[in-house]
Amino acid sequence: MDFHRYAVYFTPPEGELASLGAAWLGWDCARRCAVAHPEVPGLPAPVAEITETPRKYGLHATIKPPFALAEGQGEAGLIGAFERFCAGEAAVTLAGLEIAALGRFLALVPVGDQGGLNGLAARAVAAFEPFRAPLTEAQLARRRAGGLTPAQDAHLLRWGYPYVMEEFRFHITLTGKRPKAELPVIKAALDARLGPIVPRPFQIDALSLVGEDRQGRFHVLHRHTLTA
Repeated sequence: MDFHRYAVYFTPPEGELASLGAAWLGWDCARRCAVAHPEVPGLPAPVAEITETPRKYGLHATIKPPFALAEGQGEAGLIGAFERFCAGEAAVTLAGLEIAALGRFLALVPVGDQGGLNGLAARAVAAFEPFRAPLTEAQLARRRAGGLTPAQDAHLLRWGYPYVMEEFRFHITLTGKRPKAELPVIKAALDARLGPIVPRPFQIDALSLVGEDRQGRFHVLHRHTLTA
């Protein structure tokens, strides 16, 4: 398959969270296929509408944001670097995850200390930078259109994405942007379905290298355990 961008994600291991999360979003990035949405009564809109924006990414948290390959770099070299990176990193344990509103969307976010996780993400951003093609002026303009702080703009120029390093916030997106009045109802439905199956503590013990196809859908290419 022809991929035009790559990224490093955390994706849940095979199991209830991965399967229920994929069904909620309608796309399983690990199995690389569409999944039927569950019937969830009482929601303010169909699940397909609520999850339209995050669907193509699959159930994930971004570690190294999507990037096009730099000139002279190839997928085989990226996979090799990814394997070496994972072999040199240790697993990170979080107290847990909870469903919370981030602005107008809902996501699973960490509970408790996040220092180890933030360090892992920062090292990943730097480690794969040699593979990232520079952003075009048009891409920079699109990112800046939403408004960035000076620190975020500096990260955009240095790393190709504004929300990295101290701006990084680990989150597993569950909805697109919704009217704020809808969020409590959607959160209650998600708490009932996902809340009981999210492990506590929650371990980040593997990362996934993913590719974006020409339709914008992300596919897991390789999942590697953190083995240091």
